[in-house]
Amino acid sequence: MSGAVESRLAELGLTLPEVVPPLASYQPAVVSGRYVFTSGQLPMVDGKLPVTGKVGAEVTPEEAKDLARTCALNALAAVKSVAGDLDRVARVVKVVGFVASAADFTGQPAVVNGASELLGEVLGDKGVHARSAVGVAVLPLDAPVEVEMQVELTEA
Repeated sequence: MSGAVESRLAELGLTLPEVVPPLASYQPAVVSGRYVFTSGQLPMVDGKLPVTGKVGAEVTPEEAKDLARTCALNALAAVKSVAGDLDRVARVVKVVGFVASAADFTGQPAVVNGASELLGEVLGDKGVHARSAVGVAVLPLDAPVEVEMQVELTEA
């Protein structure tokens, strides 16, 4: 474990997972200047999706909110993989959450709150961000939720 952010994760009973391997031809995260851009992170746990399906049909909004938390945790792991230390996070700039939604489901913002709330719990004021919550027809592997984020780093 290294640093205050990972200590805070431990206080919350969370462990930073290994970076989820890419499903196709991309990197989990890249650095450009002082910014890290993560690829969309699925709610993978130990290499598997714990739940599949559409939110509002096979997946409840509460389950999806928990899955969005997992996505954010996976995104933090991707950030660490290129930044070296999560204590270098100056702030989370933007979060985009995609929710595979049943045709009549309109609660995408509440689902993506799972990711936003985790970032606030872990990073405090540095976790406050701009955000989009988008309903989509389907996500890779029939995942219910996918989250990507942009993070600003402190000087190295």
